[in-house]
Amino acid sequence: MIYYIQHYRIQGNKFIKKGKVTGIIIFRNSHVMSYEFKILVEGDYALFTRPEMKVERVSYDVPTVSAMEGLVKCIYWKPAIRIIIDRIIVFNPIKFINIRRNEIKSKLLLSSVKAQMKGKKSEIALYADEERTQRAGMLLKNVKYGISFHLELTGIKSEHPDECAKKHDHIMLRRLQKGQCFRQPCLGCREFSVNRIELVEEFDFSQISEELQGDIDLGYMLYRMQFKDGGKPVNHNWDHPKFSDEATALYYRPHMMNGVIDVEKYRRELLC
Repeated sequence: MIYYIQHYRIQGNKFIKKGKVTGIIIFRNSHVMSYEFKILVEGDYALFTRPEMKVERVSYDVPTVSAMEGLVKCIYWKPAIRIIIDRIIVFNPIKFINIRRNEIKSKLLLSSVKAQMKGKKSEIALYADEERTQRAGMLLKNVKYGISFHLELTGIKSEHPDECAKKHDHIMLRRLQKGQCFRQPCLGCREFSVNRIELVEEFDFSQISEELQGDIDLGYMLYRMQFKDGGKPVNHNWDHPKFSDEATALYYRPHMMNGVIDVEKYRRELLC
């Protein structure tokens, strides 16, 4: 069977443009579910903070799933779709660096901001010289990751008549090919930006460092924060939405086999 998405042709499980295979289609239960995207991500530094060490920040050895979902959302995301990370590939050796950063130790009070919005006199300024503090951070340096992911429909805000998985696959593919993003992708923290994102047909596993060969137990890692509202406004009003801040932390215990973390395999073993 052959499917067509504008300038792209899907034959078998191949995504073809002008005779060139550009990707693979994921088949589940004999139905086309989604295009499998593969991207390479590189950066000078990364910080995937361990929740038990959030004051003096210490990074996990490898990226968290939620951090990779957030990175992909910088390229393209809508409430109608969900980013599903299938695999994370670590290419470079895991190396850390210690730094100290100037940070602000206080936050603006939301009540003060709301009071000023209503015309009341309220002090909402923060003076950096008075609030500055130094905190240590143990970061990853010289990182290179491969991310394999696909999209799934959520059924949220899907009122358009042409709403389908193929439509969003095509938009994501086009934006990756053109290097477009809505905001600067980062590696865990906003100040550690991604230097390069490349869409690839297949990962070159021969580039994985010899230090990462074998079975490495990564211990318990944060998978994602599961929000109580499920991505829907608690007031049922998309024009003026209000979302719940209540969330449950989900953890998993992955193993890295020869530099590859099979997220899909461990997704069934999530722990609260």
